[in-house]
Amino acid sequence: MTPGETIEVERLNVTEGNTIELDRVLLIAEGEKVTVGKPTVEGAKVIATSQGEHKSQKVIVFKYKPKVRYQKKTGHRQLYTRLVIDEIVPPGAKQDKPVKKTSRRKKEVTTSGT
Repeated sequence: MTPGETIEVERLNVTEGNTIELDRVLLIAEGEKVTVGKPTVEGAKVIATSQGEHKSQKVIVFKYKPKVRYQKKTGHRQLYTRLVIDEIVPPGAKQDKPVKKTSRRKKEVTTSGT
């Protein structure tokens, strides 16, 4: 995977346009440098943006028993979530966190009418 690449993963509970952080990374390769996890690479992350849910191509299931006139045809379409890879963070690298905007409430002015 490279940043900007689109992949499809099994359905995730993420709305379209939201960012997701995948922390179970199995392998990272940068040119000649390859890091293989045992079973995962500790501290590595993949940051991706969801593009919504999509259905895969239909899989046809055909059941047939000879000599007894039994045949059944059904189909199935699996739901997938399409992700765009934004960034691959190697282990030990500090990630730039976006500045969180905070809004302060205005103080309410109370007037006593006595």
